Amino acid sequence: MKVIIIEDEKPSARRLQRMLDKLNVPVDQMLHSVEESIEWFQNNVHPDLIFLDIQLSDGLSFEIFDTIKIKSSIIFTTAFDEYALQAFKLNSIDYLLKPIDDEELEVAVNKYKELKPKAKNVQLNFDDIKKLLSNSPVEREYKKRFTTKIGQHLKMISVDEIECFYSENKGTYAHTIEGRDYLLDTTLEKLEEELSPKMFFRISRKYYININAIKDIISYTNSRLQLKLNNYKEQEVIVARERVKDFKLWLE
Repeated sequence: MKVIIIEDEKPSARRLQRMLDKLNVPVDQMLHSVEESIEWFQNNVHPDLIFLDIQLSDGLSFEIFDTIKIKSSIIFTTAFDEYALQAFKLNSIDYLLKPIDDEELEVAVNKYKELKPKAKNVQLNFDDIKKLLSNSPVEREYKKRFTTKIGQHLKMISVDEIECFYSENKGTYAHTIEGRDYLLDTTLEKLEEELSPKMFFRISRKYYININAIKDIISYTNSRLQLKLNNYKEQEVIVARERVKDFKLWLE
């Protein structure tokens, strides 16, 4: 089975790839824009299955199908609201709401395998889908706050108050502008889909950084970068070497 992912947010694409690897579904290719996807489809054998995000950096993914006739089966990955999801139900398309859940992904993959002989005969009416989506906002909703338990109380923390997220001893913590650390019931992997990529960037396996918290950036050993944050001073905050290029692009 040949599988590709079309997703403009690279952290989300990598997370989905890791989830599929656990299901023994290898991903052959990851594409990140309408333009890149069209060029790839023009020069490669089309896959059996596409995991397709709707809104890409350079337009709606449906524009790909306006140019290229694609017979691959599709599972949409989307952050659209329930009303917009009528489009997928009407067209017999499977879909996964972001952030994608492991169990729901497994169910969708198994459903595709069961329906594989029929899947290629499904005719998708993208015009109808676009009409329904036009009645729904295309902007994604990202997480705006977190809750954490302190004794018998629940505290709400706005993402604007968080300088960074970090993992330690199998726990995930939020460090706030007030210099406090709070244990959260989540993981850095889940945060990659829940937080705005314009505001937060995962610089390493340990740290997820708020762009507004960066006070200084210093060249470090082995082509890495060291970040100085406004308040977090517990440990050195290092941008992993393989993330430096994307980090610099993110800053721009």
